[in-house]
Amino acid sequence: MRPSPMDRQTFLRLADGVIRRIEDWLEDYDPEEVDFSTADGVIKIQFPAGKTFVLNRQTATNQIWYAAGVRAWHYDLDESSGEWHSDKDGHELFARIGETVSEQIGRAVTVS
Repeated sequence: MRPSPMDRQTFLRLADGVIRRIEDWLEDYDPEEVDFSTADGVIKIQFPAGKTFVLNRQTATNQIWYAAGVRAWHYDLDESSGEWHSDKDGHELFARIGETVSEQIGRAVTVS
């Protein structure tokens, strides 16, 4: 079931908040372990071995998309909880980011 539509400004504000949260979280890491760059609604998470994960807003669908290597997911806002959940299996966005980054850096991390 698709979530109810939201206006463009609301979506942009919420999606940009997600990107800022990930930026703030990644600031605490040594760039030799994990680095990042941002540009207009996109954050690239880069690892020394050459892998890059991408988190971006998809304004046309009011979704946030996250690609980690060959895996990718689309997230819708659950307005009742304020969380972003996968449109396929319902997992939560920040948990998935923590899981995939943990796999790359070889230790458990959680998005704060």
